[in-house]
Amino acid sequence: MAAKKGKKEVDEEVVQEDHKAQSKANLDPLVEAQTALEDEKNKFLRLFAEFENYKKRTAKERIELFKTASQEVMVAMLPILDDFERALADIDGADEKLSGIKLIYNKFNDTLKQQGLAKMEIEPKATFDAELHEAITQLPASDQHPKGTIIDVVSAGYKLGELIIRYPKVVVAQ
Repeated sequence: MAAKKGKKEVDEEVVQEDHKAQSKANLDPLVEAQTALEDEKNKFLRLFAEFENYKKRTAKERIELFKTASQEVMVAMLPILDDFERALADIDGADEKLSGIKLIYNKFNDTLKQQGLAKMEIEPKATFDAELHEAITQLPASDQHPKGTIIDVVSAGYKLGELIIRYPKVVVAQ
């Protein structure tokens, strides 16, 4: 009797299987929708993070641009500043007629400093650093100037903010 099923029992099994199939069919779209929703959430979060990174990067680039926007003008002004310094070094300090030139130099120098220009100070007998200095010549080392030290500064170096716009030209003991 267990092997032989009646029509009523077969119909009930078919209905139950249909019900299970419909439940699976109903669950599949729900599962698919949930999966699709998670995928869209992940895409949205990645896109949002990428946009935030873009905003940060462009803000940083904008700040860097403002810091160095005057770089070309500053580089063009450096030879004038050098000429002023050479002229003032040759002038006798007691001459009253040249006080106007000294005032102009001080005003010019102060204006450049206000715009972020800073002279790179090099101490006597400092160690030569190829990343900070430009060696224009080498002289033999002596007791006063050991090997690898700076003997003389031929031309001053300048920074605009943190960026070196002109490396100091130095003579190095070799």
